[in-house]
Amino acid sequence: MKLHTLKPAKGSVATRKRIGRGQGSGRGGTSTRGHKGAKSRSGYSQKIGFEGGQMPLQRRVPKFGFKNQNRVEYKPINLDTLQDLSEKLKSKKIDKETLLKNGLVGKRDRVKVLARGEIKSKLEVTADKFSAKAVELIESAGGKAITI
Repeated sequence: MKLHTLKPAKGSVATRKRIGRGQGSGRGGTSTRGHKGAKSRSGYSQKIGFEGGQMPLQRRVPKFGFKNQNRVEYKPINLDTLQDLSEKLKSKKIDKETLLKNGLVGKRDRVKVLARGEIKSKLEVTADKFSAKAVELIESAGGKAITI
């Protein structure tokens, strides 16, 4: 095997169609664009979603639903996650800073503590919002749920 004898596999490389290079090429004349009409001319572009005059899909399908612009989204954090984090850090206080440093929430996220899992240690948790069940479980373990 020599470098100058290497070739790609047969049929793997297709030659480019050279359009508009004279009658001898077989693609001269109208250059595969047919006769007359907007599509044959330069500068032609079709509107996005145009279906040849038929009512386009985005107008046929009805609009529905509602997006509240004033919604407030919270990043959910569960009690089992808080328990694991406190064991890992050996800390009794968990706040947004702690969650941020450990990659559980983003800088601008609002945090809501939810009640999945159980909490064994006495924790002081600071967050934007708590579910009623989460507050009950944290306080029954001897901890505090502080709302910002």
